[in-house]
Amino acid sequence: MASSFVIACVGKPSAGKSSFLNAVTDASAKVGNFPFTTIEPNQGVAYYAIDCPCATYGLSAQCKPRHGFCKNGRRHVPVRLLDVAGLVPGASEGRGLGNQFLDDLRQADALIHVVDASGTTDDQGRETRGYDPVNDIQWLRSEIEQWVAGNVERKWGGTVRRHVATRSSAVDTLHAQLAGYGTRREVVQRALDGVAGAVDAQLEQWDAAALRRFIGEFLDVRFPTIVALNKIDMPDADKNIAAILRRYRRPAAAPVSGRPMLRDGVSEGNIVLTSALAECFLRKMAAQKYIAYATGDDDFQTQGEAGGEGLRPMDDKVRRRVENIRDLVLFRYGSTGVQDVVGRAVEALGYVAVFPVKSLVNFGAPGGAFRDCVLVRPGTTVREFARKLHSQAIDEGYAGAETVGGIQLAEDDVIVAGKNNIIKYSVSA
Repeated sequence: MASSFVIACVGKPSAGKSSFLNAVTDASAKVGNFPFTTIEPNQGVAYYAIDCPCATYGLSAQCKPRHGFCKNGRRHVPVRLLDVAGLVPGASEGRGLGNQFLDDLRQADALIHVVDASGTTDDQGRETRGYDPVNDIQWLRSEIEQWVAGNVERKWGGTVRRHVATRSSAVDTLHAQLAGYGTRREVVQRALDGVAGAVDAQLEQWDAAALRRFIGEFLDVRFPTIVALNKIDMPDADKNIAAILRRYRRPAAAPVSGRPMLRDGVSEGNIVLTSALAECFLRKMAAQKYIAYATGDDDFQTQGEAGGEGLRPMDDKVRRRVENIRDLVLFRYGSTGVQDVVGRAVEALGYVAVFPVKSLVNFGAPGGAFRDCVLVRPGTTVREFARKLHSQAIDEGYAGAETVGGIQLAEDDVIVAGKNNIIKYSVSA
């Protein structure tokens, strides 16, 4: 089965979104199958890299994923990426492809916002100098907030009257208003918990400011956002990056535990420095056998270097370009950052990787160990996962479940990474 969540990639024209999408989805054309029966034209497949249990159990050579791939004990799990078009200021009022842009967001569980850190493109994507990229972060959030708030505020009077008449809970009433945004009830509950003490507990006492406060919290929970500060190797990027990191840094007095403090829907921990063009070029050079390189690596090898056996020689022009990438991106930042962006997006959702197996002795080896890996929402129980795997064969015939060490699992046990996320189900005859 496929993981059902979607990451939406947004960005103004010329921010580097197309290069970013090419950088994170290029491998899907080369690596086996992916578990999505239909990929729409504006969708692609990226990969979330995690430690695979095959390494723990000495089965790396026998690890044969049904979807994605595993290399040296690192499992690359397919995730769906949605390319959202039409992002310009005024999208909430229908500018550009605004209506399509906002409707596309309903499908998304998390957002990747590609931002031009160099400041060489204005809010319309036109060439300029000295533009402050923090503006892009702010107006993206503003557009989404205006979209949701406008829809809710238009119906708020009638919503409150029905709430009072039916004596519904605040969660149920708000969920009914927000369900059109692909919202689960628990998301609304978390948003309400987040404003507890800041707004009145009774919906009928909410004024416009209280409603806006709740909507802001709702967006923080519903659309966790990763900012990909792109073009980090261009002039003027350094000062813009420093300013953005200062703006979104956690205050020294803020508690370290708990959910990060957000501003404009962003925290310092969800900002990743990237060079999508550098990644695309390195991949191209690797495909043509000029360098040995894999996404996420902190360096590459060329002919004549250790690990560069069998590679082709480069002319001076190409060598200068790859050496510039090595100096300005890899040595300086540790990687091109594109793989980290996808990882942060999945981790922002708190998803857990689960490995269903038919045997806890050999995990499917020698025919193929750890064939399946499914990413599930946090809080998923053992029985809920059985239902997701196969509603008839496993759920209806459910006879029990256990994890490594023969430990029996209760139906309502929550699946936790590293504890009970390798699961063998038993079914009745």
